Amino acid sequence: MEKRLTRTDYLFAVTFIFMLVVAMGAFFFGLKMGQDRSSLKYEDLLNKQNEAAKSFTAYHQQYLVSFYHTIYQPYREFHKKWFEKTDELLANRTADASLILKDLSKLAQESYDSLGSKSMPDSSPLLQEAHKDYMKSLKLFGEGLKSYSAKANGIPAAELIAQLQADPYLGEAKAFALKAEKSYYESIDKWYVTINPQFKSIDVTKPLSLNDWKSQSLNMKNEYVAQLMLSNKLFKPFTPQDLTSRIDEMIQSGQAQKMNLNDVGQVVDVLMATDAVRKSDFIHNKDKYYGKETLPQLPFFTAN
Repeated sequence: MEKRLTRTDYLFAVTFIFMLVVAMGAFFFGLKMGQDRSSLKYEDLLNKQNEAAKSFTAYHQQYLVSFYHTIYQPYREFHKKWFEKTDELLANRTADASLILKDLSKLAQESYDSLGSKSMPDSSPLLQEAHKDYMKSLKLFGEGLKSYSAKANGIPAAELIAQLQADPYLGEAKAFALKAEKSYYESIDKWYVTINPQFKSIDVTKPLSLNDWKSQSLNMKNEYVAQLMLSNKLFKPFTPQDLTSRIDEMIQSGQAQKMNLNDVGQVVDVLMATDAVRKSDFIHNKDKYYGKETLPQLPFFTAN
């Protein structure tokens, strides 16, 4: 015989269902509040990040410093080795040329791989372009040197160096390096504009008289020289600021006037013909000529 539910049973069941509905409602209400608070929290964080990004100009000093340490410096390690090892080949007849070139090729490839994992912000196209060109340079150096490593020991040192200098593959590698360097120095000029709105850029592709040169900031001079080095294919161990300081030294000492030199290109030609520029020249002349200049906090402006 079936037992009928009492009024108490019905009341208990209704109460249970009601409390279950309330509990579920409270759960979903709490979940919604949590989501809303979380959204507000991350939206606020995102807004702060966006505001911070907006406060950075395309060529903020932090980007220039980051580029120096992550891209420029690794490339310059190869650059330094290139000149050390080619000088060694010329000076030491017993040097193992094949091993030297093999090691240089390996270093170029390792540096290329290292740069491949780095990046520059989309807001800084000159730094992105310089990054890509340094990578292209290293790739070409690595591949070009590899083709010589097997046969290098059978070629006299002077002839081997001449072949390396004339090699179109290696020539293109140097051109990409000079192009990257010019882009980097141009980005430094872009930074300078942000702290000195009165700064006026010049056309770095045109001849510049010595009088006009003297009125330029050091940052502008360096960009102009970087363009000259690119145009004249001056792949050298020194930096643009080293060459800049020697130009200023020739002008300040009166040598340029005595030699009837009228524009910067002529002074550079004389300096190159006499092999008169060294990679420490800027640091040597910095206090003498550039004590009042405003420069970004980059290591190559402060140390050898």
